[in-house]
Amino acid sequence: MSIIEPRSKHLHIISSLVENKPGVLFRITNLFRARNFNIESITVGTTEQPDLSRMTITTKIDEYTLDQLIKQLRKLIDVVEVKQLDIDNTVYRELALIKMQATDSATKMEITNYASVFRANILDIGKKSITVEITGTPDKIDAFKNLIEHYGIVEMARTGVSALLRGN
Repeated sequence: MSIIEPRSKHLHIISSLVENKPGVLFRITNLFRARNFNIESITVGTTEQPDLSRMTITTKIDEYTLDQLIKQLRKLIDVVEVKQLDIDNTVYRELALIKMQATDSATKMEITNYASVFRANILDIGKKSITVEITGTPDKIDAFKNLIEHYGIVEMARTGVSALLRGN
């Protein structure tokens, strides 16, 4: 009897240039849905060329499935270019807004100190809360979130990863 090891699933960043037209996002996300792949994050925005948008998708799938997915994405009519980005040769960032409970000045000062260490910005201070903006890799944002979550996170919004290859 042989033991079959499951395929290893790693986080992958897929960057695609797509035509800036209605329905493109639906067609791409529908491809993921139809094949039962989860999208960890997705960001879409116009590029330096107004008729094109850059779509950055992060997903956790094995290498074989990733290869098949990229081939299927390339077949879509509105897709101009698709590539897997090498995490070691890519600049990638995410932004998060985190509102925490902070009812006293000592708590606000502690959160402000943590924000300073993580190079985050304080965006709002209310009587019972404080809102922080943090930008960085998803790991950095997770580390900050884990550090401050005992204060009580009231609300949080994350943008998803935006990424570009380094150099040329």
